[in-house]
Amino acid sequence: MRRGLVLVLVLALLFGTPWAALVAVGPDWPTPVFVLGTVLFAVVLLAFPWLMVLGHGRRHVDWASKISDITLGVVWILFVWTLLGHVLRLVLALAGVENPDRARIVAVVVLVVVAVLLVHGYVEAMRVPRVRTTEVVLPRLGRGLDGLRVVVITDTHYGPLERTEWSKGLAAAVNELDPDVVCHTGDLADGLVVQRRGQVDPLGTVRATEAKLYITGNHEYYNEAQGWLDHMESLGWDPMHNRHHVVERGGDRLVFAGIDDPTGTNLPGHGPDIEAALAGTNPDDPIVLLAHQPKQVSVAVEAGVDLQLSGHTHGGQIWPFHYLVRVDQPVLHGLSSHGPRTQLYTSRGSGFWGPPFRVFAPSEISVLVLRSPR
Repeated sequence: MRRGLVLVLVLALLFGTPWAALVAVGPDWPTPVFVLGTVLFAVVLLAFPWLMVLGHGRRHVDWASKISDITLGVVWILFVWTLLGHVLRLVLALAGVENPDRARIVAVVVLVVVAVLLVHGYVEAMRVPRVRTTEVVLPRLGRGLDGLRVVVITDTHYGPLERTEWSKGLAAAVNELDPDVVCHTGDLADGLVVQRRGQVDPLGTVRATEAKLYITGNHEYYNEAQGWLDHMESLGWDPMHNRHHVVERGGDRLVFAGIDDPTGTNLPGHGPDIEAALAGTNPDDPIVLLAHQPKQVSVAVEAGVDLQLSGHTHGGQIWPFHYLVRVDQPVLHGLSSHGPRTQLYTSRGSGFWGPPFRVFAPSEISVLVLRSPR
């Protein structure tokens, strides 16, 4: 009952705030405009929860997912900029502009800003991600491995929107970077293998001189995690299911380990196990850990990991949702330090979840150039 009440309150705020400010209170629209706006908000509000359950529940009805995801993105942006519109409302009030002109001006400005952000956000979400290059000094890295190029893609979230061509572009962009190691740090797809394999299969063309490594994210465990591990293996990727892989050059060694997402504890044989992942490794060898969620860095620090690679946050995806993300995760994006040895690189993600929009949180293909101490 508490969850139901919270859901009702959240929906009332998300839909009721823009309805009140843009339609009901202040603008004094002609009756047909008021009725049309009210009916539109009411219909969308009532349909939204049903479409979310139909699309993202066990049935995975893609048309329902598309509509509900777009609705979620639109109403979030509309809600945020309706709130910010009160600043303009105050400025106009101080300038002596009276209602209904004041409210109508604010309503029009908010709608224009929202329309621009939706177009921009869609283009940003659907483009092949930009390349973001970062040099990372690992004090224990041997000189033979200096300059190793690690490319990270993550949170591709192949889903109800057909993105096979986007997937081909992503793979081609990765190959142009001439990587030594390519890592996919989870949230590969939303749905079953039989539904999404066409979009995922272009990742089989990704090339790396040393290794292609894949771990599960939380979204794999909402569907069929083992199926995705097996499918990625069939595409030539090494599933890092609480395992490790050693890269050796010039007599120097670097351990790449991977652990499951914490959500996997609900599935027998799954769940993060750092001890299993590092079993048999040389404690003197530096370690790069693939862990989907940044907050798993606490485990990495305890295990003496040198660098953790994560995704999950999407950089917030749609501003200002990143403030809510930071409540749950220690880092939003970029390189950060934790404990005496461990560094964490958090990618903003290569794709998007749900709403096909990215607002002030661009996607990325991350290139990490590993450096030994000079």
